[in-house]
Amino acid sequence: MNFSLGQRWISDTESDLGLGTVVALEGRQVSILFPASGENRVYSMQEAPVTRVAFNPGDVIKSVEEWELEVESIEPIGDLLCYHGTRVDNGEKAQLKETFLDHFIKFNKPQDRLFAGQVDRFDRYTLRYQTWQHQFERQQSPIKGLIGQRASLIPHQLYIAQEVGKRFAPRVLLSDEVGLGKTIEAGMILHQQIISGRASRVLIIVPENLQHQWLVEMLRRFNLHFSIFDEERCDEAFADSPNVFDTEQLVLTSLEFITKKKRWFEQATMADWDLLIVDEAHHLSIANGKQSTEYQRIAELSQDIPGLILLTATPDQLGHRSHFARLQLLDPDRFYDYDAFVEEESNYKHIAEAANQLLQDKALDDSAKATLIELLKETDITGILEQAQSGDEAARKEILAMLLDRHGTGRILFRNSRSGIDGYPSRKLHAYPMEIPKQYKTAMSVLGNMSGIQNAQLSAQRALFPEKIFQEFEGESASWGMFDPRVDWLINTLKTLKHEKVLLICAKAETAISLEQILREREAIKASVFHEGMSIIERDRAAAFFADEYDNAQILLCSEIGSEGRNFQFSHHLVLFDLPLNPDLLEQRIGRLDRIGQTQDVNIHVPYFENTAQEVLLRWYNEGLDAFETTSTTGQMLYKEFSEDLLEFISAHNCDEDELDPLLEQVANQNAKLRKQMESGRDRLLELHSSGQGAADSLVADIEKLDNQFELPSYMINVFDTFGVSQEDKGENTIILKPTEHMLNPSFPSLKDDGITVTFDRDTALSQEDVHFISWDHPMVQGTLDMICDDDFGTASVALLKNKKLPPGTFFVELIFLGEAMAPKALQVGRFLPPTPIRILLDKASNNLGENVGFDGFNQQLSAVGRQTASKLAGALQSAIHPMIKTAQAMAQTKLEVIRAAALEKMQHSLAEEQARLAALKQINPNIREEELTFYDKQRTELTTHIEKAQLKLDAIRLIVVSH
Repeated sequence: MNFSLGQRWISDTESDLGLGTVVALEGRQVSILFPASGENRVYSMQEAPVTRVAFNPGDVIKSVEEWELEVESIEPIGDLLCYHGTRVDNGEKAQLKETFLDHFIKFNKPQDRLFAGQVDRFDRYTLRYQTWQHQFERQQSPIKGLIGQRASLIPHQLYIAQEVGKRFAPRVLLSDEVGLGKTIEAGMILHQQIISGRASRVLIIVPENLQHQWLVEMLRRFNLHFSIFDEERCDEAFADSPNVFDTEQLVLTSLEFITKKKRWFEQATMADWDLLIVDEAHHLSIANGKQSTEYQRIAELSQDIPGLILLTATPDQLGHRSHFARLQLLDPDRFYDYDAFVEEESNYKHIAEAANQLLQDKALDDSAKATLIELLKETDITGILEQAQSGDEAARKEILAMLLDRHGTGRILFRNSRSGIDGYPSRKLHAYPMEIPKQYKTAMSVLGNMSGIQNAQLSAQRALFPEKIFQEFEGESASWGMFDPRVDWLINTLKTLKHEKVLLICAKAETAISLEQILREREAIKASVFHEGMSIIERDRAAAFFADEYDNAQILLCSEIGSEGRNFQFSHHLVLFDLPLNPDLLEQRIGRLDRIGQTQDVNIHVPYFENTAQEVLLRWYNEGLDAFETTSTTGQMLYKEFSEDLLEFISAHNCDEDELDPLLEQVANQNAKLRKQMESGRDRLLELHSSGQGAADSLVADIEKLDNQFELPSYMINVFDTFGVSQEDKGENTIILKPTEHMLNPSFPSLKDDGITVTFDRDTALSQEDVHFISWDHPMVQGTLDMICDDDFGTASVALLKNKKLPPGTFFVELIFLGEAMAPKALQVGRFLPPTPIRILLDKASNNLGENVGFDGFNQQLSAVGRQTASKLAGALQSAIHPMIKTAQAMAQTKLEVIRAAALEKMQHSLAEEQARLAALKQINPNIREEELTFYDKQRTELTTHIEKAQLKLDAIRLIVVSH
């Protein structure tokens, strides 16, 4: 290396230092000052890791005075360079000595980095190209946004998510029965809207007691970080912004807060939102013609928010007029008059009856045929009807498809029922009568003498928990577990089921804690505790300890909070150590195991004290409601109707059959009557539409296929190795990732300082909720793709090709160009023209070999070369490579024209087809809003503009030199 004062050099190992100037030469050492960073380095002249900066004609360079020069020629003046050319700002001829080059010059262009000696390692170039390929494939994927949720692949959920998630500003009511996953459906829709860019600011409003559950569900299942806004948070945020709701993009708040705090409600209405989600929407009601405050608040909010999703399992719970009012929130133009809606609905009944006959493969009666002919009068269906009458399955399906397109509320209302969904196991009750201990009898007798007249509800609650009464006299450290027969029964049951996972739910956290201590101390049974006094992380660990297949807990002991939101379908045994008074709460408890994905019958074990309040409640649920072995859809209604009588029996511990049996018989009869009404009132056509009729089966298959591929794990493990992330196998399908001191970047996407545990396996993620499920949609993967593509990582490389058939000194230049259209995220231009890598492989005669020589096969023949050797090779061939870059640019531009034309054609065809389908449906189904149709016109115009402006840029370059 020949150094001279004033020359400009750049560090090969510390490129962030900026442009250096030789300021001293002493013996065999050279001193280089880097003014941009204020650093000075002293190197050995023979081994200095620096590269001389020399620009070429056509380059644009900046002076220290910040004017720019387009280089036309270079003049050596002694050992220094002087650049001649034209100033960019005024067009005047000028010269610029290298001494006066801008100190802050950073080489971003791949060719500049190559010739400046900033050569990347061999594997980084390969990783960059693979990253662009993955970006290209993922952005076009039809299942983008549907693969990353930590949830089982349930067809009806995926159908609703895909159907609604792809819409512009979706406005729908999700009203699946309890346990069918409305929250998951809403989360999947939201996830797609955010990933696609159609929504970025989201407001979720839920009852106060569900805030935590929603917060955890959105984070754990969809990696969406919501912020809970309450009085305290709003007071804090007000110091940072005049509108507190502008301080976060994803906001979760309670219906009570929005209703009672007018000041903050008004700020919420003034904030810009893309999507509003409201859970337990049956609280938005109208009584005696008067709107509830809750309804008024949501009505005002939803007026200016494009998207609205309402959730309720009981759309008609507070009356039919309230149901109409909620539909009116979704589309006030469509649902403008209640009487007109009632009249329209009366016609649906005839349609539903005809649909039922089609679904049941029955011969159509004259009334059904007349209904179908009248309804489908714009089409002659006489021939299809005759075929359907003769048992032609295809003809029946075709008629059903026509009916679904015309269904009154089918596009904005989705409802699935358990009876219409396959995949649920049976439920079996195992009841264990026991004699109540005398200690409990004494405590309850003393309490009865001490207490005056009590509220019936409170009295019944106390009667159901004798251990709590005993503790009131003996203190929290009471030894009830030493004599309570339910404890011995539990121990024996766990021994019998020693290879089975058992979930126990009880009302009180203290009971769960005491049971864990007893099991551990008496029998050394591994148990995990889960209650409201624990943090989210502690609960996750407890659930993971229970779910683990190896070093694990046999039983998870939960307080009532365990019945909310968690899924333990890998367990088949549920112990109800006590029973709740609320029928919905009982169904929630059983629902932790009785879920789609449960592979065996659910065994429900209930120990109870004979001739006590516990027996009364057990018989009420079993004989009156049939709530243990079937899903209780009528429980809450029957409890309201008969609660007074029930509470009286419970408070008095009255198990007298002559008195209790008539009540239970009356309840059972009323239960049967209500269920029959519900069944006859089921809108089978709506359910058929909501389930997707098998349309999502192919979607499930596509996601399963992607789940089973090794492409993502192998790519991410390569990334972890390259970037210096520590990996430690934790189990068969899990890896612990931790940051290290040697990472390329000080922070890696979604990697916490104390590390995280990840899995690429969906089943493992479902059973271990403290483990991150890594998919193509996960923020860590998305962040990794962006981190590599947005940086100059791997953009310049040199490799050796050891091939004796080629003469030494032969070289090739491989260039990766990128064709991309810059457009707002909401347009989703990537569906049609994602950033497209265009590979050109030139020999020294500028022939493109890329069409015949594949990247992977060619890459395997190459080997790495040291940085200094690479820098020398690039410098020596610089003059030959420059014209080759221009030749490759022209070739890539020709390819881009073809790609751009294909993207335009694909976009026009896809959007025109969807718009035509909706326009045709609008003629027969008024639920299609006009703005949905105009949306496609606007999007087509904007996409055409952006795709036509797609540009080409050189993203990476690699020099390959033949050696023997």
